[in-house]
Amino acid sequence: MNWTDETNCAITVCDKDGAIIYMNDKSKATFEKNGESLIGKNLRDCHPEHAWKKIVELMETGGSNAYTIEKNGVKKMIYQTAWFENGRVHGLVEISMVIPEVVPHYVRK
Repeated sequence: MNWTDETNCAITVCDKDGAIIYMNDKSKATFEKNGESLIGKNLRDCHPEHAWKKIVELMETGGSNAYTIEKNGVKKMIYQTAWFENGRVHGLVEISMVIPEVVPHYVRK
């Protein structure tokens, strides 16, 4: 069993060329249209140019990116980060989770 399949956030993974190689159940439910699988499709084909440039940058630098969005009254946190194998970037992981309208923030010491 893959624990990510029943996690309450969308997890999408692509390879270093941008081809989607994994989607958990939540990601599939969020992004797949009319039951068509997006596995094997390229992120470049479903993102505007500025977003694709950011994806390429993250994979070139091994970096991470976080932001919030709101769509149809639902607010989400998006976290994108490069994934590595033997110290080399092999692609990108995106985690998308629904968040409340107001998110508590705590400063820990």
